[in-house]
Amino acid sequence: MPAIGYVTKQSNGSFKGQLKTLSIRSEVEILPNSRKSADVQPDYRVFAGGVEVGAGWIRHSEASGKDYVSLALAAPEFGPRRLYANLGRAAGQDDPDAFALIWNPND
Repeated sequence: MPAIGYVTKQSNGSFKGQLKTLSIRSEVEILPNSRKSADVQPDYRVFAGGVEVGAGWIRHSEASGKDYVSLALAAPEFGPRRLYANLGRAAGQDDPDAFALIWNPND
């Protein structure tokens, strides 16, 4: 799957980087949701250009046995549908804090 951006994990547990598609280029921040009070609420809030555009949930991969972050993004620039992505290891990176936003089409 293609990467639609790259982020770096910060010491406070957040991620910072860029969201990049053919028509969108924006700084992106994925911040821990400090107000989470129930399992159905997101573990992260996603901001692009200072505007909240989505949320993220920690999921567990049955195949690898590792946790990952699943993102759902929505903004007028994306059209009427949500954009789904997972945080995964950035290809060719040795840095354990470098992640790619891997597009995960839902259809």
